[in-house]
Amino acid sequence: MPFREISSRMVEATVAPGQTMFSQRGAMLAYKGEVSFTPNLQGGQGGVMSMLGRRAAGEAAPLMTVEGSGTVMFGHGGHHIQVINLAGDTLYVEADRLLAFDGTLQQGTMFMGSQGGVMGMVRGQVSGQGLFTTTLKGHGAVAVMAHGGVIEIPITPQRPVHVDPQAYVAHHGDVRNKLSTALGWRDMVGRGSGEAFQLELSGSGAVYVQASEEKL
Repeated sequence: MPFREISSRMVEATVAPGQTMFSQRGAMLAYKGEVSFTPNLQGGQGGVMSMLGRRAAGEAAPLMTVEGSGTVMFGHGGHHIQVINLAGDTLYVEADRLLAFDGTLQQGTMFMGSQGGVMGMVRGQVSGQGLFTTTLKGHGAVAVMAHGGVIEIPITPQRPVHVDPQAYVAHHGDVRNKLSTALGWRDMVGRGSGEAFQLELSGSGAVYVQASEEKL
């Protein structure tokens, strides 16, 4: 179920009979046709365990199920929106950045410590992002929110990417992440506020970075 970008802050999705999509509650701006919106208590396709894992981490994002026949326009808080199309791979994204996504995608969670040991857990504390990150896997589209627009940066085995943890939005592919220290790094590039950490992503895939250090 592809999204059509109406503007940098609004997308439109077509809903057809027999298809389901999920969106963040309060994200519907307008709709045409016979479309229903119901609170989702199962945490998407991840089921109850997925929902409990997110709540245990304080990262539950209330969702609503969207069904019927028509078109729906989504946006939230005036945030910029980036549409990411998945072709069988997995997207790792913070729950509060999800605007809407295909119901065909399998939803789950990943403990950040498993991708970087202690440093993975430190990343959650330093960046303000949850220790559990939401995963969406399969074929379909995802609309995520960010401040100031988003850029996609390829990650290759020969060229790992270093990102300011506050600017990180999401990533996909066979990617490993770890938090490293670089004293003075933020101050040298003119974005400094005292922290000297950068998120290193290596492997094969892509990372999405917002043009701001502001949280949603």
